[in-house]
Amino acid sequence: MIYPIGEFYCKLDSKGRLLLPSSFKEQLGESLDEGFVLRPSLFDKCLELFAMGDWRSMQEKLSKLNPFKPENVMLIRRFNAGARMVKVDANGRLQIPKDLMEKSGLVKDVVMTALTDRMQIWDKSLMEIEDAKFSEEDFVNMLSAKLGENDFVD
Repeated sequence: MIYPIGEFYCKLDSKGRLLLPSSFKEQLGESLDEGFVLRPSLFDKCLELFAMGDWRSMQEKLSKLNPFKPENVMLIRRFNAGARMVKVDANGRLQIPKDLMEKSGLVKDVVMTALTDRMQIWDKSLMEIEDAKFSEEDFVNMLSAKLGENDFVD
């Protein structure tokens, strides 16, 4: 699935419902009906939102690991820990379970941003703190190191 372009600023209500912006919903199109999987992030204090097809693809990759190796079982268990199926309701809201709100530090102001195979849902203040750790110069250097040698020719 192709995830929405840009960052989306949203608000959580007192019941943990995240009202999705109309432009976000328009970009997702029919994927809204399939539902999503929401899980705590592996590396950051935020949540990850997978389209159902991308979640299934990730599970397929994990299923190829040898189940008779304890580290593989631990990896799969930890990856899937806290994962929940979620749907967007008729009012365009995504219900975030209370325990996931607490784990990710979501309070009220929320930022949604896309990666290549999932989205991240951040508390706005936590994202600002995290982004401040990575300067513009760091970003430029990383782009050059990771992509500067590629000619992007098929």
